[in-house]
Amino acid sequence: MLVTLTGANDFARRQELSKLVQAFIAEHTDLAVERFDGEEAEPSRMRESVSGMPFLTARKMVVLHSPGKQKAFSEHIDDILAETADTTDLLLIEPKLDKRLSYYKTLKKKTDFREFGDLDAGGLARWVCDYVKNRGGRLDAPDARLLIDRAGPNQQLLQQELDKLLAYDDRITRQTIELLVEPLPQSSVFELLDAAFSGKAARTFELYQEQRALKVEPQAIISMLAWQLHILTVIKAAGQRGVDDIARAAKLNPFVVRKSQGLVRSVSMDQLKRMIDDLLVLDLRLKTTAVNADEALQFYLLQLTG
Repeated sequence: MLVTLTGANDFARRQELSKLVQAFIAEHTDLAVERFDGEEAEPSRMRESVSGMPFLTARKMVVLHSPGKQKAFSEHIDDILAETADTTDLLLIEPKLDKRLSYYKTLKKKTDFREFGDLDAGGLARWVCDYVKNRGGRLDAPDARLLIDRAGPNQQLLQQELDKLLAYDDRITRQTIELLVEPLPQSSVFELLDAAFSGKAARTFELYQEQRALKVEPQAIISMLAWQLHILTVIKAAGQRGVDDIARAAKLNPFVVRKSQGLVRSVSMDQLKRMIDDLLVLDLRLKTTAVNADEALQFYLLQLTG
């Protein structure tokens, strides 16, 4: 068995790796598993392990993490795959692969190539609902989207939140999500911009005060605003390109792109440029002069609502 696990979705990739390794261990024991960090291990040692026979077991599994980082390995991948013993299950873990290189093309052609991309909003919501269902719980799709909006698209963090919610009650509702799941600062800043762009000054200031009550400093809020404005600018500049194309080109999560598209529709590129310029000026003022950071940042937000 020759398997390549790749893609930006760390959670799904690790889940698949764990499933493959655990299934092998159940049949052959963990003594038959050899692991190498491809960035540190000698290419010759990895190659020797791949081609060598198992010891005291019928089969062995060799797990190589990022072996392609070493040219001595990637440049001889055809030979290494050909030399792999029939009694060896080889797993190559390559989170990032350059599709222009022959190394990628060889793995794609000659191994069981499994690529795990980030889930879009719909896929993420389905995964959340399936996770709850498989553990005997109940969660409606609208509440799944609320959880994602509140906790963010990281599946590892979502799993932790879901386990916490299920331990509290196997029926997950909007009320339990709002009670037990603290909104990520980034999620709240998205809501803050949404309220500001909609001209809701009172709601904007309410969200700002919530951030301050959570001990999020003005400078940290500025950093998150800058990142969110960067995302909006990227999406605006992309025009009619699809979500997946934008996410891939800008190295963003598709969920973040789709969620941010609604904000982009209400502002022009010139407005975004002005917001970024004004935020830069504010950041410099806070770092070089004695001004009240809360008042200055709230004035900036007030301007956005106008």
